[in-house]
Amino acid sequence: MTNSLNTIEIQEIMALLPHRYPFLLIDRVLDYTPGESLTAIKNVTINEPIFTGHFPGMPIFPGVLILEAMAQATGILGFKTVTERSENELYLFAAIDEARFKKPVMPGDQMVIEVKFLKERRNLWKFACEAKVDGQIVCTAELMCARREL
Repeated sequence: MTNSLNTIEIQEIMALLPHRYPFLLIDRVLDYTPGESLTAIKNVTINEPIFTGHFPGMPIFPGVLILEAMAQATGILGFKTVTERSENELYLFAAIDEARFKKPVMPGDQMVIEVKFLKERRNLWKFACEAKVDGQIVCTAELMCARREL
């Protein structure tokens, strides 16, 4: 069901990221250019366990999980950018700057996450990130990830 050579389906996402349910927050990569950018989606559904407590009667997807979804998208872009990597290599969240939340994300929403590579220095990668629902920005942030051998 791949429409593009630069689409990444869930099986490959799971091969790239160590995260699993309920913490794997990227459902599909729509497009990417190694070393430049990546666009991914996260389908937000009411059956996610976080909604039993955040918040009863008014389910809102937590901002920290929006940031985590962005971080996972940057990790995928990192892995698709580096041609040689070891089996024990990970991209770890290193910093969040300029995070802004514009609108709440609710069950039924599909977040489109766009990440752009800004720079790399000493295995620290910096990205500009944006999450949108229905074309409207819900969150922006600059994230740094550290490429590490575990």
